[in-house]
Amino acid sequence: MQVRIYRPSKTATQSGRAGERHWLLEFEPSQKREADPLMGWTGSGDTNRQLRLYFETEAEAVAYARKNGYAYRIIEPNERVVRPKSYSDNFRYDRIGRWTH
Repeated sequence: MQVRIYRPSKTATQSGRAGERHWLLEFEPSQKREADPLMGWTGSGDTNRQLRLYFETEAEAVAYARKNGYAYRIIEPNERVVRPKSYSDNFRYDRIGRWTH
């Protein structure tokens, strides 16, 4: 069984970064999703897709996958680059670009 281990990024709808510090282990899909002919809902018989395991470190997630015999794939996180800004920089006299108020 194939699993992927990664650190989730910040959601687009939230400003906080609370979910970024944990590592997540998810199972790769083993069956394709199909539309139910009666209701039209999308579903699958693969219940492992619903399972998400959170770990404090990458090493803990890898140890869990090895212990249970899962083939794992690690997706390295893209680190966020924080550029310090100041509100007063909007009004600098040597600002590059046009004033657009």
